[in-house]
This record gives sequence, C-alpha cells and structure tokens, in this order.
Amino acid sequence: MKNLVEVEAATDAAGPVYRNVRAKDGLLQPPPGLNSCWDVFRTSVEKYPDNPMLGHRKVVDGKAGEYVWKTYKEIYDVVMKLAASISKSGVNQGGRCGIYGANCTEWIISMQACNALGVCGIPLYDTLGAGAIEFIICHAEISIVFVEEKKIGELLKTCHATSKCLKAIVSFGGVTNGQKEEASSHGLSIFSWEEFLIMGGELQLDLPEKKKSDICLMMYTSGTTGEPKGVMISNESILTNIAGIDSFIQSVGEVFSQDDVYLSYLPLAHIFDRIFEEVFISHGSKIGFWRGDVKLLVEDIAELRPTIFCAVPRVLDRIYSGLNAKISAGGILKKTLFNLGYKLKLDNMRKGIRHENAAPFFDKLVFSKVKERLGGKLRIILSGGAPLSAQVEEFLRVVTCAHVVQGYGLTETCAGSFSSIPNEISMLGTVGPPVAHIDVRLESVPEMGYDALSSIPRGEICVRGNVLFSGYYKREDLTQEVMIDGWFHTGDVGEWQSDGSLKIIDRKKNIFKLSQGEYVAVENLENVYGVLQEIESIWVYGNSFESSLVAVVNPNQQELERWAAQNGITGSFAELCENSRAKEHILAELTKIAKEKKLKGFEFIRAIHLDPVPFDMERDLITPTYKKKRPQMLKYYQGKIDALYKGMK
Repeated sequence: MKNLVEVEAATDAAGPVYRNVRAKDGLLQPPPGLNSCWDVFRTSVEKYPDNPMLGHRKVVDGKAGEYVWKTYKEIYDVVMKLAASISKSGVNQGGRCGIYGANCTEWIISMQACNALGVCGIPLYDTLGAGAIEFIICHAEISIVFVEEKKIGELLKTCHATSKCLKAIVSFGGVTNGQKEEASSHGLSIFSWEEFLIMGGELQLDLPEKKKSDICLMMYTSGTTGEPKGVMISNESILTNIAGIDSFIQSVGEVFSQDDVYLSYLPLAHIFDRIFEEVFISHGSKIGFWRGDVKLLVEDIAELRPTIFCAVPRVLDRIYSGLNAKISAGGILKKTLFNLGYKLKLDNMRKGIRHENAAPFFDKLVFSKVKERLGGKLRIILSGGAPLSAQVEEFLRVVTCAHVVQGYGLTETCAGSFSSIPNEISMLGTVGPPVAHIDVRLESVPEMGYDALSSIPRGEICVRGNVLFSGYYKREDLTQEVMIDGWFHTGDVGEWQSDGSLKIIDRKKNIFKLSQGEYVAVENLENVYGVLQEIESIWVYGNSFESSLVAVVNPNQQELERWAAQNGITGSFAELCENSRAKEHILAELTKIAKEKKLKGFEFIRAIHLDPVPFDMERDLITPTYKKKRPQMLKYYQGKIDALYKGMK
C-alpha cells in the first residue's frame, strides 16, 4: 500500500504489521540529549529567553484588549520559585501533584514545576462524573493540588475523603477566610498563589536527575466499570511524540518555529492539547490562552492570530456553521462568486494541485475573507478527539487557505498515532497513515464479522512502539487486557484504504465518544436508566458526529396503559407508543433518574423512540443470553435514530 511499508507478515488472526514508509529503516526516536519534559522547557529557555511564551487578554472595564505576554525567562523564574515551595512543602521526586482548572499561565507554571522536580503531574477534571475528583485524589494519593480560584469550593467538598492523603491546596489566585477555615477543619493547608510562591524563600534547588522511563504524567480516562483509569505516561512517550509531530509536519513541507502562535483552549487535562503545548514550548513559540467562552472563541482567534489551530470536530462544526450562515446572508453576487470559486478550487485539488495553487484568484478575491476571520495567519488546522465529517473537512480544506489535517490517537498512545496528509483529497473521511514512530496492525474481530485478512482488511487497531503508555496505575489486570505481546489494543475497528490511510469504522467495546470529545460508557447508562419501572429494556445510542444521546425504549405495557388511563389517553399499546405525550412522559422519567443519579449533562437522553415489540432474537437484535447486538440494532433502527436527531435540530 502507498505510504506504508510491511515489516512483518500476517498471522492467522492478524493482518501484516505496517509502518510509515518514512520509518522503513527503523522507528523514529526522540532527539539525543533530551531525557525529560523538563529538558524540553529548560532547553527552550536557554535558546529563546526573551521570546514571549504565555499570554492572556487583558480585560479593562469589562472589555478584552490585546494579549499581554510573559517571556520564557520570566516563566522559568516563577517555575523555579514554585518548585522550591513545592519541595519545601515535602513533595519531591516521585511524588504526585494534582492540577485542577481551565488552561491558564498558572496551569503551565505548575506543570513545569512538577517537571523540574520529577513530580508526577495529574490533571483533575470533573467531566468524568460525580465523585471523579475525590476518586482520583485518593486513588493516585495526591498530596498537593493547584487549583483555579473558582474550583476551590468543588475541591473542598471532597476533603472528608481526600484529607487522608491531600495535605495542601494552592489557588491560582486568592483564597477567602471562609475557605481557610474549612481547609483547616480538615487538617489542610491552603495558600493563595502569591503566599505559596514566597514559601520557598531563597532555597537554591539542586534539581534531581530525570530518566526517560520516569512517569511524568498520569491522565485519568473513562472506564467501562465507571471508575476512571490512571494512564501512566513516561518522559519517553512525550519526547517520542514531539519528535513524531515535528517529523510529520516536515514531511508535508512545513516546519514549526519560534514564530508560531498557538491558541490554548482545548483542555490541558486531555492528552491532545498537552502534547501540542509541549511541541510549541520545544520551539520557543507563543501560546495564548482563550477567555474560556466558546461564543468568544472566534474573537480570541482574530486577536491572537494563531498560525496553528488544534480543534475537536464540535468546534470546527461551529466554525463551519458560522461561515455558511455568513455566506447565505450575503448577496446573490457574493454567493455566486463563492460557489464558483469553491467548485473550481475543489476540482483542481481533486486533480492533485496543492491548495495554495488550486485557485489563487479566488483565494485573493473570496477565501481571503475567511482566512482573515480566523486571524489571517493560520496555516495548519489539526482536528482530533473524534471523527470530523468529510463534508466539514472538505469545506475547510477549500475555504481556509490552510492545511487541514485529521488525526487519531488515544491517551494510551500519547495522542497522535495517525494523521491524514494535506492536499491528498482521497484521504477525506480517514485519519491518514500511521506516524513514523509506531507499528500498526489490524486484528480480526470474528464476532463482529471483521476480517483483517480479507481483500478489504478490517479489524481492531493495534499499536506498538516506545510512545505507548506504561500501564494503568494500580490496575495491572486492566493493563494486561489491552497490552498483549507488546501490542496495545485500542478497541477501535479500522479499515485500510488503498492509499495506506485508515478509516475508523466501529468500536469493539461499548464505549464511544460524542462530538465534543466526551466518552460515554453506554452499558453503565443502560443500567442506570434500566431500573425505571416504566421501561422493560433500553438501548442508548450516540456517535462521534452528534453531541447528545438518544434511545430506543421497550416500555412496560402495564405501566404505560395505567398512566394512559389516568391521563385520559386511549388506544392500543402500539398506538400509545406513538403518542407524543407518552414519549414526553417516559423521557421525563429518564431525565428525573439521570438527575437523581447525578449523571453529567452529556449522559442525559434527549429524545426517544418507543417500540412496543421487545428486543428479540427473531430480528437479530439480541443474543441467546439477551446481550444487545449493537451493530444490528443500529442497522434495524437507523431510520428512527436519524429521525430523532433530525427532530432535535
């Protein structure tokens, strides 16, 4: 296959082992002389001390102004003060530190202070569900947490359980007297940012030696059991990925440099953004933080003028909708010009002409206005976290005058494992070929009908390489389930394309992502909703192109008929299942239990179809042991699912 080289033959249950053709002589390794994430930052401070590093918009009288910046050297000086204070508080190499809050300067400084000391940084975030913060602090035995000012209250709520390991809380800003009293009642110290910074005094730190194999980061991800899993990531994993991203960018004729500008808005608590911030720090680039409001994101982009933009599909969908609305609101002449330019440019790109040469006249006349709306300097848009629809990807490739790249990876693979190639229109709707630092193979999944050895190879995506995680913390059993003979089993099902790119077509396990990047453990939810006496059975559905969940419900006939009689509604059971008031009633009950069980907003069911016929083997919807056959259910109910989503738009 084009773009790939075969390095090992197929076996009975797995297809051949492939790697990127650029790695035919061996997988890419981290650059010599770098052993840790701290080395990345320290080296950039030495090379680019006066370069602006971190910036935010100054707000005066409620109005956001220009970005104000701190240099690499200025950030380094604060990092060393913070590291001295952390060390003085008793947390040193091998210790564990939590960071809880939105992306900001203090987040990065806290992260780098951990890197300096060889302390494992652990991002905390609450989208994993009620009790996740408490669970992570206790499970990881975190002794100090740096926290955004407005999250302090949430953190203090966990102290009844976490104070056995948690000893200190440090605010990114100030602390109230009430918070000090509450923390003190749990035997905790709590500090404002400025108070903690001076705690280290004039302590001259002798920084410890750090190894590539040291765990520098632990990220907790969703688990099918409901308990988050701590993914242990080594210095080597991050260094390898930085080298891999640089190599990929160079292979498409671009380079990252100190002149690049990056907008930090995707959560630093997720691997996608964390890796890219490390990449830009390694080049002495600027990182500007957003204001935290998605409605103001385009304004922040216009002010910062980023050169590189990382996004999840939901953000790109919003940009796509906004641009389309603006085009539709234009006059007939503008619309005609746009459509003419779009068709010409796309036709030329399909012929293999690079985007910058495909329609230069229309780029200048029409598409330059789109580029200006996105700051005017954007040259690369990277999409990850969930699949980007081919329609949106094609549109952005044509109108943004920038490379648009779709990638795929997991926390366990330290983010990017595959990346589509700019100007290769055939790769629309795929995640491209593997990057140059991993080996990949597909393993057959016979129970789902996927054969890795067929003429169109399909199977579970398995990855091998130094970039992989070091295991799940305190869960060797779960590690052994996914790491077999050096291969990480992703749980995603892929299909090789003739150009060496990979298309994600299914999920082996019953856990999936919504379009905003949130994971949904569907069996857990079905267990929660399934206790309702109003329903016999429920199938919950969502996918990576939608931001909400829908469901097909088998109602309890007796309960539904009793409710109908009380509410003056007549008809057969089948007719009741079509009744809009009956649907509203059952949806209201589902919402009620979701609130009682403290489910997250994205776990609420937003629309339902009522089927009077129970899920059965005759329609191939369940197994003899009554397990749901999800691919078959989707096929059977596809029309109903499409109608539910259409009805919400």
